Amino acid sequence: MSNEPAPGERLAQLFHHRWAVPVLAELHRTSGSRFVTLHRRLGIGRESLRRTLASLAEQELVARNPGYGHPLRPEYVLTAPGAAIAPACAELMCALDALGISSIGLNKWSMPVVAALDAAGSSRFAQLRESLPPVSPRALALALKALAEAGLVERNVVDSFPPTAVYTLARHADAVSPALRTLAAA
Repeated sequence: MSNEPAPGERLAQLFHHRWAVPVLAELHRTSGSRFVTLHRRLGIGRESLRRTLASLAEQELVARNPGYGHPLRPEYVLTAPGAAIAPACAELMCALDALGISSIGLNKWSMPVVAALDAAGSSRFAQLRESLPPVSPRALALALKALAEAGLVERNVVDSFPPTAVYTLARHADAVSPALRTLAAA
């Protein structure tokens, strides 16, 4: 029995902190950066950045560079697993920026839901919830609503008894799907 999380859980773990993907993309772009530089460049609050970096360090995606400068002004660098997924994070950030939906795309459940729909093709609410075990019904409903408003997900009601809603990815989701597949597979 493996302790390796399922792809949906892995993405949920990565997107748990809103700033994790932008931080990984920025570290990929700069090959390492100081805390203050990340804080200023990304416009993240200090406490949010501290929590995000701690989470990324716990996931072994980021580490402090021990040979850099003053210990109170640490530099953060990508580890080998972090370097493997950072290009996909940068690609995802570019796609979200191009679509103008970065704020929605960086919500905790948005990209895991898109990845689950990408894998399934189309899915009902209960099927989506099963493929994303830690998600609550309310969080999933809010994510689906925001993604539908952003044009990434389409909701079709099947005329049956009782009526059933089926969710599929819209054409705009093609821009983010390759990066999400890479992140889910890592």
